[in-house]
Amino acid sequence: MGQDLRTLFKKQREEQKFRLKEGHEERFLSKLEEALPEEKKQNGFGWLKIAASIVVLLGIGTYFFTKNDLNGIPDQTVATETENNSKQTTISFGDLSPELKQVEDYYVATINYELSNLEISDDNQEVVDSYLKRLEELNKEYQALTKELNEVGPNDQTIEAAIRNLQLRLDLMKKLKSKLNQLKSSKNEQESTDIV
Repeated sequence: MGQDLRTLFKKQREEQKFRLKEGHEERFLSKLEEALPEEKKQNGFGWLKIAASIVVLLGIGTYFFTKNDLNGIPDQTVATETENNSKQTTISFGDLSPELKQVEDYYVATINYELSNLEISDDNQEVVDSYLKRLEELNKEYQALTKELNEVGPNDQTIEAAIRNLQLRLDLMKKLKSKLNQLKSSKNEQESTDIV
């Protein structure tokens, strides 16, 4: 019968005691440093580049979504006027970083693309309306975050909250699409059982 290798190695380690020569670790680390010197780390803004590209796509999607009618749902464009004709300077994500602008545009474009691909019918209108209502709430929260960005100034918490808001909206659209597919498949199953 075979021996258990774990016990065999354990016995060997207990019987033989190995020691490194004094100063071995320091010599090893110095040689390692010579061979592979530490490179300066980048700023850590690599994720910002990805986020910025997402924002760009979102902006493009928002532009097209606001210009097109969503299957009979009227556009809800709101025009605002200032009391005086002087222009107020507002901070946007594009002002903070091109990467953030890209992230925002990506999310907005993806959300709008998902909205434009919705198949709305009388059977699923109630479900779509409930999801669109939640989407509108998230949009209002996003506008509040943008307002906070302008009033308080840019900070990590506001930027992260805005990106999370965009992610939540995209997740909501994916859930809506999944729910509509479930409703469609259950309707198809019901129709096929009615035929049989």
